[in-house]
Amino acid sequence: MSNGTTYRLNEFRQPVGLPVPGWAPPPRPPRAPLTGRFCRVEPLDADRHAADLFAANSVDDGRMWTYLSVGPFARFEDYDAWMRRVTPGDDPLFHAIVDAASGKAVGVAAYLRIDPPNGAIEVGHLAFSRRLQRTPAATEAMYLMMRRAFELGYRRYEWKCDALNAPSRAAAQRLGLRFEGIFRQAVVYKGRSRDTAWFAAVESEWPALQAAFERWLAPANFDAQGRQRARLAEMVGG
Repeated sequence: MSNGTTYRLNEFRQPVGLPVPGWAPPPRPPRAPLTGRFCRVEPLDADRHAADLFAANSVDDGRMWTYLSVGPFARFEDYDAWMRRVTPGDDPLFHAIVDAASGKAVGVAAYLRIDPPNGAIEVGHLAFSRRLQRTPAATEAMYLMMRRAFELGYRRYEWKCDALNAPSRAAAQRLGLRFEGIFRQAVVYKGRSRDTAWFAAVESEWPALQAAFERWLAPANFDAQGRQRARLAEMVGG
């Protein structure tokens, strides 16, 4: 067995992966809300969320869509139609991020590439309006989604993005996901080639990550003006 306990030797002295005793595929994520102190993450619904999200997205100059496979949407009708096409599906399973203070939807996130037999799940389709970017609610939403995945029994939580998307790569590492490499020429979208950067956290890392998130999100970590006292990256070891 290696020092990192990532393999064992079989009867032929070949390295093989460690056994997973009692493994059973986890259930698929439910269509149920996740509630935190700063936000609520709930299944995306065009009737409830499209107008709020279109208004929030309209504050942006268009750059929030650069690395997404869809958008920008100049007309509400087009955004509403897109939302009605994607929300019935279970993979991706889209969610709205609702600001607790205003009660308005300010961002979108989804579970995708949901793979219960292997215990892997990805978070993606992240469309955070300026009203959500760089706020405690943005961090809390990502924590709530990660927590649900591991509590359901998933072993691996993935984040993938365009390798040129520096803010997304920085966000993944700030949240404690480890960089795993780049898949070259992995995707064609919006008429251009994409190299994809991979990040992930695995179940053995989750207890420490959860403790770090909870320390960061605690009221004691924010001053009277709502500014953080300690950085999350420091807590997760980033």
